Amino acid sequence: MLKTRFFSALIFVPLTLLMILIGGIPYYIYIALILGVATWEYWRLFKTMGFNPSLFIFMGGVFAFFLHRIIFGIKYADILLCGILFLVALFALVRYEQGDEDASLNFALHLGGILVLGWVGSYFITIRTMPDGRWWMLLAIPINWLADMGGYTIGKPWGRHKMVPRLSPNKSWEGYAGGILFGMVSGVMLSLLWHIWMPGLLWWHGLVMGVVISSSTILGDLLISLLKRSARVKDTGNLIPGHGGFLDRIDTWIWAAMIGYYTALFLTRF
Repeated sequence: MLKTRFFSALIFVPLTLLMILIGGIPYYIYIALILGVATWEYWRLFKTMGFNPSLFIFMGGVFAFFLHRIIFGIKYADILLCGILFLVALFALVRYEQGDEDASLNFALHLGGILVLGWVGSYFITIRTMPDGRWWMLLAIPINWLADMGGYTIGKPWGRHKMVPRLSPNKSWEGYAGGILFGMVSGVMLSLLWHIWMPGLLWWHGLVMGVVISSSTILGDLLISLLKRSARVKDTGNLIPGHGGFLDRIDTWIWAAMIGYYTALFLTRF
């Protein structure tokens, strides 16, 4: 299993880094593929639970946010959100009149999925297209990866105090602290490296980014764990050998992109 995970990561991680460096249309296509597959996996999770949400509504909402970020950025996002809310509500009313007794639940499921994978997921675009976005993203996303590695490295042998024993028994406070430590160190090291190409990036920027991302993105992991527990499945899919589904991989990435963007906005003021 570990060998399979290693070789999968050996392909997936460098490909992601390459797409971040290239940017433009290849990057947009790559992110669209990831979000599209993750949305399908999200929809399938709720089908597994016995609900009947619409894949069309999920995909439509997610890609509406995705395309909006490419064209307009954050501007007019409130208008788009109001429009999606209106259409999802209308769809729920129509479905109920057609005999769907779970229409109100599906309304909530649709909004939740669209907000997580559409609104939050589209920060992959927002952070990459900001000034020096390539380097901010190459700081935020690898910090997330290395913090996750640190959590496993420290938590596996020394984890004694469980964080959420019912939801995720393998996660411990020791592992969480290890993840933050790895996030801080990797943030400083990466900022010193990227400073060569982005002189405005300072070591303490990486330190702040490391603390913020490594301490907060675990929420994305726990949220998807909650959904998997409810669906009684181990992984959201099996498209990535040894890792599960795309949603299993990007559950913290999308939060790292969003939190990294706002952290970068804050840091650029200093």
